[in-house]
Amino acid sequence: MLISKTVSTSTAETVQRTHVFHIEGYSQQRGFGRFIRSTKFSVGGNKWVAFIYPDRIKLLKAANGVEEHHVVAGVATGPLNPMVRPSYELRLVNQMSGLSFSVHKAAALKDHNRGDVHGHYACFLVKRSVLEAPTVLQHDRLTMEWIVTLTKQPRKPEAISFPKIEMHFAKLLEEKEGVDIEFSVEGMNFAAHKMILATRSPVFKAELCGPLKEVGTEPVNVANTLALADQHHCDNLKDACIEFMASSSIMDVVAATQGFKNLKRTCPSVIVEALEKTSRLRVE
Repeated sequence: MLISKTVSTSTAETVQRTHVFHIEGYSQQRGFGRFIRSTKFSVGGNKWVAFIYPDRIKLLKAANGVEEHHVVAGVATGPLNPMVRPSYELRLVNQMSGLSFSVHKAAALKDHNRGDVHGHYACFLVKRSVLEAPTVLQHDRLTMEWIVTLTKQPRKPEAISFPKIEMHFAKLLEEKEGVDIEFSVEGMNFAAHKMILATRSPVFKAELCGPLKEVGTEPVNVANTLALADQHHCDNLKDACIEFMASSSIMDVVAATQGFKNLKRTCPSVIVEALEKTSRLRVE
């Protein structure tokens, strides 16, 4: 039986657009008592316009008590989908370096309803000393970057159901698809997949993928397994190999294998330990 689990993800969809607004002859456009507007630009299906009102000067007292002149700027758009949350940012471009820097960032828009005209707008104040600084206003040219971001309300996530990967491997094993190795224990044969064993055990990885790898689907040699268990400090597997050799009364058969001969030559101490434990197990 396949056991499945479900996963769902809630993701907010965001649309962002940057509109670059150049004002040539900035000083010449002052004195008319009107806004300087950008062309309309589209963000998320809505038309937006950026504006600055250089003739509307406001005096605000700074923290140090000095009054500073501020200029009104802002953005406006038509009716917005109530499922969308807007935010905006104004950046001024340093004409010397070509880099922009932020002067205002917010997310609040006000409703604008006059007769049949409905929409939203945001107004804020920019220090005139910043707006008309020599590095920003050069050759009577001002460059503004307006960044508008619309975040849509996440849609209701749908649960995706899929079986656990280990269940897929179990089904492959149950149907004996792709099996490429076999364990023989006391007359019973157990099929398996080499790659699965190799990823789960450093001993099997060395035995099945290393220099000592077995060829074809021949039974795994217990002597090789014992040697690798000792090399990788897998004490439980090492004890299991020795116990199997003792309890199954096949010590003579194991001793006749090439793996056992290699073990005697490369790891004689393991042979001594195995024989000692085998003797104790037989006495017990």
